[in-house]
Amino acid sequence: MAEVYENKLTAAQIEALAVHCENAELQAYEITKITDDYPDMTYKDAFDIQWEIRRRKEARGHKIVGMKMGLTSWTKMAQMGVEQPCYGFLADYFSVPEGGEIKHDELIHPKIEAELAFVLKDELKGPGVHIGDVLRATDFVIPAVEVIDSRYKDFKFDLKSVIADNSSSSRFVTGGRMANIADVDLKNIGVVMEINGEVVQTGAGAAVLGHPAASVAMLANMMADRGESLPAGSFIMIGAITAAIQVNKGDAFTVRYQDLGSISGKFV
Repeated sequence: MAEVYENKLTAAQIEALAVHCENAELQAYEITKITDDYPDMTYKDAFDIQWEIRRRKEARGHKIVGMKMGLTSWTKMAQMGVEQPCYGFLADYFSVPEGGEIKHDELIHPKIEAELAFVLKDELKGPGVHIGDVLRATDFVIPAVEVIDSRYKDFKFDLKSVIADNSSSSRFVTGGRMANIADVDLKNIGVVMEINGEVVQTGAGAAVLGHPAASVAMLANMMADRGESLPAGSFIMIGAITAAIQVNKGDAFTVRYQDLGSISGKFV
């Protein structure tokens, strides 16, 4: 992917597209995928747009509180026709308390995914980070639920467009019980997702790149492409253990994690 490292868009176009994508997020309206208008844009352009959105949020006083990986299941990659996962950032106002309410009207067409989050005690700096490095650097793991909300009409996008749209990040809930990784069978940990009391999805940790820690390793190596690292204290959501399930206003959800408690919330 040599084109990862070059730009086809100008700085002005990158800034304009960052405003375009972020306004759709902030005002909850759909846009069409940006590669329709900029078919030559590269992965470098796409990440530059995402990082400009991040810069804009920080300039307005928001704090970046974590990172998330997306498209981390082989099935999902095949379904979307992409060859690698993507990442996005989590801003402070994305965080919803465990058991809290999520305002449906602030979002476009939200879906929920059951995930795990890793919290680091040591910095991870790529390239060359592998699963062993991740396990050594992890302080604890904790359950998390991500609310994804692509700004693209009908959730239709390609990899470059979704990267520019902060990989569909919108809200997240974390809670349940934290655990040392030595006490959790990360590959085989089971999750059950219920909406309005009905089981809608089940899954196991291995759905994420074969091993949840592989997702964190990949993120560290992707960040290294921009000269960035994952500092100690980083909160990293690893991507979906279950398929993403659409939620409607009034829906209540609970995700139960084997030996790690549960997370719940409601869309109002």
